[in-house]
Amino acid sequence: MSGHSKWHNIRVKKTAEDARRGKVYTRHARLIEMAARAGGDDPVTNSSLRVAIDNARAENVPNANIERAIKKGIGALKGEQMAEVLYAAMGPGGVACLIECLTDNKNRTLGNVKMIIDRKGGRFAETASVQWMFTHKGVVSAQRTAASTKSLEELELELIDFGAEDIDESDGVLTVTTGVGEWTKIRDFLKQSGYEVVLAGMQFVPTQKTVVTGEVVQKLVTFVEGLEEDDDVSQVSTNAEITG
Repeated sequence: MSGHSKWHNIRVKKTAEDARRGKVYTRHARLIEMAARAGGDDPVTNSSLRVAIDNARAENVPNANIERAIKKGIGALKGEQMAEVLYAAMGPGGVACLIECLTDNKNRTLGNVKMIIDRKGGRFAETASVQWMFTHKGVVSAQRTAASTKSLEELELELIDFGAEDIDESDGVLTVTTGVGEWTKIRDFLKQSGYEVVLAGMQFVPTQKTVVTGEVVQKLVTFVEGLEEDDDVSQVSTNAEITG
């Protein structure tokens, strides 16, 4: 099975860097806050909150951060309410980009995103004109550790049983694409199988790809990193396919 590109592996490394500097904590806290606000602070009766907490703990978010986010979500702590927004852009080389944001001020976020896109050589686009080139999938990327004893062939067969739709191993990174409801099971299975999970969650996966080569690759990396430096931007997905 195959499907993921060099671009995806570049993004995996970037995700690991984000985790080290704490941006992953912020994203999970905002998702927990929104889930608690929508359905209450009890994860037993609020399935969205339960999933958000499980995902946060899987990426080692401290319990204090989780509890604070829940309290903020139910109004026990002061603060503006968070909202999810999705923007789109055409980046260097004509690459389509979807920009996911978690924000307490949509006007601020829109202004910042537009400014970054313009400064980094892109063009702001209508979301619908870009989103059709993607599908929403669960994606888990992990790296093998010394604790793993299974062969890749054995692992693939078990992953298929867990609902894997696509499996790719490239540059030491195993990436599994699956449906909306299966990615948490695959994440947990890989951890139990001796893999270090470096990326897990819902992502926009491209169905239409744009080939990128040469110096455009670095321009695209700079473009995406510029967007992700903004605190309100949680994730940027592209349809880039790096060759050469």
